[in-house]
Amino acid sequence: MIVGLVKEIKNQEMQVGLTPSGVAAYAGAGHRVLIETRAGEGSGFTDGEYQSAGGQILPSAQDVWDAAQMIVKVKEPIKSEYKYLKENQIVYTYLHLAADRPLTDTLLKAKTQAFAYETITDASGGLPCLAPMSIIAGRMAVAEGAKYLETTFGGRGVLLASVPGVEQGKVHHRRRHRRNGGLQNRRGPGHPGRAHINYDGSVSGRVSDAKGE
Repeated sequence: MIVGLVKEIKNQEMQVGLTPSGVAAYAGAGHRVLIETRAGEGSGFTDGEYQSAGGQILPSAQDVWDAAQMIVKVKEPIKSEYKYLKENQIVYTYLHLAADRPLTDTLLKAKTQAFAYETITDASGGLPCLAPMSIIAGRMAVAEGAKYLETTFGGRGVLLASVPGVEQGKVHHRRRHRRNGGLQNRRGPGHPGRAHINYDGSVSGRVSDAKGE
């Protein structure tokens, strides 16, 4: 089979569908793996690493989509990728179709064989593809919450933890430098922004598949 790996283009998405070791596994099983140049850059993988693993680098996403029998992604195809979808091509990715009627209709019209990671179950009924993402999101929750208490990110400027001898919530903290934030506010997935301060003074935000990027 000809397997294709393309660069994720959804806003702020840095993950990649296959690591070099994954490519090596496919190549070792006799499959041909086509990779869009710089597909793994956001995750720290170079074209050279993919080539050493047995993959072939192609200059564009169009080239990969056109030649591959199966595409391995992370995020659902966004509108600019709809044109690539075609009949009988297999697409493995997180799809979340319940919240995306346009993509659902596009996949049906194109007759693409789409498999959603979040619906794959194992022999015991577990969700082996979804579980790791949930674990990562849970472990990041405290760190992200602490970050968005900072005034730089729209928070109240207090520490999440207490300081000995000081009443909790009274220590204000403002960091002077900026970082690229991954938390997304209530404007929805794909729209980076600050945390939302609720009427009761608590701070909340919205994260689309939180992960360590």
